[in-house]
Amino acid sequence: MVSAVVLAAGMSTRMGRNKLLLTFRDKPLVVHAVDTLLASMVGEIIVVLGHESEKVWDQLEGYAGLAQSPRVHLIKNPDYREGLSTSVRAGVQAVSPQAEAIMIYLADQPLLEPADVDRIIEGFAAAKLENKTIVVPFFKGERGNPVMLDASLRDSILGIVGDVGCKGVIKRYPEKVYAIEMENDHVVRDVDDVQAYERLAG
Repeated sequence: MVSAVVLAAGMSTRMGRNKLLLTFRDKPLVVHAVDTLLASMVGEIIVVLGHESEKVWDQLEGYAGLAQSPRVHLIKNPDYREGLSTSVRAGVQAVSPQAEAIMIYLADQPLLEPADVDRIIEGFAAAKLENKTIVVPFFKGERGNPVMLDASLRDSILGIVGDVGCKGVIKRYPEKVYAIEMENDHVVRDVDDVQAYERLAG
């Protein structure tokens, strides 16, 4: 089983307001993320909330009963102000012991489609055949997200600190990285600021 940890706790400082509540194609960004994962081969979805958690929780809880889905789990990270790593750790700690792999999924990539997620999951199966345990998607040489890590790296992920995701783990095990070239730019498009949002929404 693949478990996806959706990082939805950030303060969106560059945006100036909570970007996960912004609408894209008639849905808040955070709903897009969960919706995409539900339509993919991911078996478990852990959504880590923090900044304005009640507002984000309301969006998910009220969206077609997603919060009641046995595949979706909403958790709160009380330490979200201390950096991205706290949300990664909170999410990974909540991952089921049955998970074979963990996908770190950013909630501000609304162009991602279920087929993109499934391509990364299929890449993980190919990576294991080559004794590699980390899958990183690329588009025309640019590294993207989400990344996927074997569950055996759980302790390494739980050891990260600061305002970083899994870059440190990836750098520590370069020989374990399996790069997969994507067919579109969805993995490198995110909503970091107003301009990026306007480009996507426009």
